[in-house]
Amino acid sequence: MTDHTRRNVLRGAAAMAAAGGLVGTGALGQARPAVAAPQTPTTHRFPFLEGAFAPVTEELTAFDLPVTGRVPRELNGRYLRNGPNVLGLEDPRAHHWMLGDGMVHGVRLRDGRAEWYRNRWVRSSQVARKLGEPYPGPVPPDDFPCNTHVIPYRGRILTLQESGPLPYELDNELNTVGTYDFRGTLKGPLTAHTKFDVHAGELHAIAYYPTWDHVRHLVVDPTGRVSRTTKIPVADAPMIHDFALTEHHVVILDMPVTFDPAGAERGDIVPYVWNDKHPARVGVLPRKGGTVRWFEVDPVYYSHTLNAYEEGSEIVVDMTNFDAPFFVAGNGSGGPYATSTPRLDRWTIDLRHGRVRTRTLDDRPQEFPRVNEALVSRRHRYGYSAASAEMAQAYMTVDGNPPDRAFSNALIKQDLLRGTTQVHRLPRGAAASEAVFVPREHSTAEDDGYAIAYVHNPDRGASDLVILAAQDFTGEPVARIHLPGRVPLGFHGSWIPDA
Repeated sequence: MTDHTRRNVLRGAAAMAAAGGLVGTGALGQARPAVAAPQTPTTHRFPFLEGAFAPVTEELTAFDLPVTGRVPRELNGRYLRNGPNVLGLEDPRAHHWMLGDGMVHGVRLRDGRAEWYRNRWVRSSQVARKLGEPYPGPVPPDDFPCNTHVIPYRGRILTLQESGPLPYELDNELNTVGTYDFRGTLKGPLTAHTKFDVHAGELHAIAYYPTWDHVRHLVVDPTGRVSRTTKIPVADAPMIHDFALTEHHVVILDMPVTFDPAGAERGDIVPYVWNDKHPARVGVLPRKGGTVRWFEVDPVYYSHTLNAYEEGSEIVVDMTNFDAPFFVAGNGSGGPYATSTPRLDRWTIDLRHGRVRTRTLDDRPQEFPRVNEALVSRRHRYGYSAASAEMAQAYMTVDGNPPDRAFSNALIKQDLLRGTTQVHRLPRGAAASEAVFVPREHSTAEDDGYAIAYVHNPDRGASDLVILAAQDFTGEPVARIHLPGRVPLGFHGSWIPDA
């Protein structure tokens, strides 16, 4: 593979890392026909570089942030969120939103005060070069400024990307420490969507790479080392952005978005395509390793899983799905193109009878579903998601015009036991990012805590960190922390409590 081709492979894989929201060997399976995204009339608009998506140009630090309401004194820690924020863009036609350099935005809360806000680019070798800074040490393979997630892991703060780059570690003030390879045991890619099982103390991942003929299930044990790797044969090098974990199983979602070798040779910005010939299927792998059972399903594009759990001989997976087809390379707008808005679905995998039942739980547009993290892999009742009008409109630009449908901004709480929803409505122009649940200290109820999210404040032209009481979800926010700048629409974040 030439350097040019390899560079485009990696760029495409990085873009796929957030669609929704690489090191190794292996041969590609036989190439299959692919579906190209419809071409639109030439437009000079790039919605993923404008409005709520527009990248910010400065790193800010501000202390003693103004607050409307009162910050709960029990919230002691940092709320961090990652996302693409392109640095030094010269030609928007050669850019894809999901290839933006990772930038982490953070607010530090302590003893009822909002102590500081910071935003910092992840200092990969290319970001350091753009900023005119030295890069310490040798450049790692497939280096990229991880732009998709940021998680706490055993006292560390890790930014994540899938399909190649090593995680980058940050310190408590969001300065880049360097790459992290789990004590030298991570050999190849990780994922942007790890799953941490607090009961077992294990971190799980499904990793993929464009030149592999398989994907890998990785287990990081309680000592912080990759202790087990299971290779799972797959055809066509599919993109597997997210997966699900239960107490005894790993759920692998193999959908028809696959690597396009011809596109990589051409130098396509994102060499992944919708592939009608690639069967849509769900795999169930025992967590301890073994053989995967595959179940065929109707094709969709899943974006993110909320959670999964076992119920007798069945596995329940809740996730957000788009209708097929889905074009991650978009239609010239600088981002992905969807034929529908994402909805919340439930897939029930019947292990006894060998089938999958699907149903829609909520068809209103929503993305970035989150659960109380203590319940990952166990039965959950509540979920939290975000509806952003500007994101829905940017995704759905089939002919250069969004569909004739009114989109709104909101944060959504699902009660999946009762089948009800609560909607915290936001003003026009108040683009909402992912809502993360933070439990109250010593809480016993699943929803006893707070939902926190960055929300654009159109009156100020800047963002607020909004804190909602999860058990009073439609009520006034407990606090609105006013930030000194914008937090562009991006991807995923975490609450990192003080030790």
